[in-house]
Amino acid sequence: MYGQIAAANALSDVYAMGGTPKTALNLIGYPDDKDPEKTWLADMVRGGAERCRAAGAVILGGHTVRDSEIKFGYAVTGLIHPKRILTNAAARPGDKLVLTKALGTGFVTTAHKAGECPEEVFQAACASMVQLNDLGRDAMLQAEAHAATDVTGFGLAGHAYEMADGSQVTLRIELARLPLLPGAEKLAHKPYITRASATNAAYVQPFLRIDGQPDPVRLEFFYDAQTSGGLLISVAADKAEALVEDLHKRGASSACIIGAVLPKQEAALILQA
Repeated sequence: MYGQIAAANALSDVYAMGGTPKTALNLIGYPDDKDPEKTWLADMVRGGAERCRAAGAVILGGHTVRDSEIKFGYAVTGLIHPKRILTNAAARPGDKLVLTKALGTGFVTTAHKAGECPEEVFQAACASMVQLNDLGRDAMLQAEAHAATDVTGFGLAGHAYEMADGSQVTLRIELARLPLLPGAEKLAHKPYITRASATNAAYVQPFLRIDGQPDPVRLEFFYDAQTSGGLLISVAADKAEALVEDLHKRGASSACIIGAVLPKQEAALILQA
C-alpha cells in the first residue's frame, strides 16, 4: 500500500499538466534494522510497480541509499504536446473550480500511526490515495480545462493560492462544498493535525480573506496536507457540471464544484463560510 500510494503521488505531477507518464525511476532510502530479509522493501517496490504498470509507465531502474527513515518515491517523465500543456497559472475569471478527490488524508494517516483510526476510515483514505489521477486528467482534457494542479503537501489552501497567484486572479472557495473523506471529521483535531497543516495556514494567511464564521472543523480540511490528493481544476463555468458528471462516471465519486475564479482582488483567496 505504501508503494502504491508513493507511485500514485509521483505520477500526479504529470497528470496535473495533462501529460501521459512514460518512465519512472525508483528512489529509495531504507534502514538496515527493520528486517534483515528486506521483505517489507520488496513489498513496497512491488506496490509501486503495480501502480506504474496501471499508468502505462515503465520502471527504468532506481537508486537506493541506506537511511534511518524509510523513503520511497519516483522520478517520473511523461509526454505532452507543447501547445497542450496545462499549468496552474491559466485560470480565468468566470471559471468554476472542481476538486476531484476528498480531503483529509493528513488527519487519517496521522491517526493511523497513533493506532487511533477506525479501520474503515483508513481503508477509505487508502483507496483514495492509490487512485490514479488519470481519471481527472482525461476528464479535464475532454472539458478543455484552462488550468489545473494536483493537491498534495501544501494542502488545498497552498495549492489554490499558487493557482491564484500564478493566474493573477482571486479564487473563491466555498467551505461547505469541500468533499471530505468519510469519518475524517472526527479526526480533524489535535493531536492529528500535522505540523504541515499549521505551516500551510500560516503561509496563506496574508493572502486569505474569510467571509462569515467558518466551521472550525471544516476549516482544518482547507489546510490539511494531502498525500496523493486529487486535481484542482479551473474550467469554463458552462462546462463544470458536465466535467463533474464525467468524473463520476470515470470513478472519481467525490468530485464536485467547490468554488469559482474571480477577477484579481486584494485577497488571492476568499473562503466563503
